[in-house]
Amino acid sequence: MSTAVAPVRPLRAGTVLADLLPSPRLLARGGAAGRTRDLVLVAGGAALTGVAAQIAVPVPGSPVPVSGQTFAALLVGTALGARRGFLALAVYTLVGMAGVPWFAQATSGYGMPSFGYLLGMVLAATVVGALARRGADRSVLRTAGAMALGSLIVYAVGVPYLALATGMTLPQAVAAGLTPFLIGDALKAALAMGLLPTAWKLIGRKG
Repeated sequence: MSTAVAPVRPLRAGTVLADLLPSPRLLARGGAAGRTRDLVLVAGGAALTGVAAQIAVPVPGSPVPVSGQTFAALLVGTALGARRGFLALAVYTLVGMAGVPWFAQATSGYGMPSFGYLLGMVLAATVVGALARRGADRSVLRTAGAMALGSLIVYAVGVPYLALATGMTLPQAVAAGLTPFLIGDALKAALAMGLLPTAWKLIGRKG
């Protein structure tokens, strides 16, 4: 007596983790299923970033706190892909600008010196999402590279904005808005290096 074994379907190139989530059952027969799922993912990504932003610790001498905001933004971008990642962070930023206090330390608006970091996160989520479409989150080393590039983009926008908003010189802005966060960023990257490739390995085993 033989037992038939269903063949394992390989994952399509360009797939990100969010693509593997099922569409809502109630809409499974209609073309709106994928769009509804995308809306839910975008809203969920924005909400996750807002929740993570509340894990914040002030840094003495700096108007920028250490928070889970950047890590969440990069994780959302990687898991959702470029388009949905961009939309999730854009929604997060716009809703916070409109007055919802879900930026770091329960702040809102757009007048804070750290606002440039938010703009950098929108761009970074888009870039790491595009890299994830090319498999950048499926191995430890490539995940480390994607996280490092995403963090660099955040600082490339955030630090000059901080200098302009506060009147600091660029070296002063680097000292206040970059240097104190390097150790934390390394720890966050290490966490992502463990989470993302492991998720893909588990998916591959389930096949």
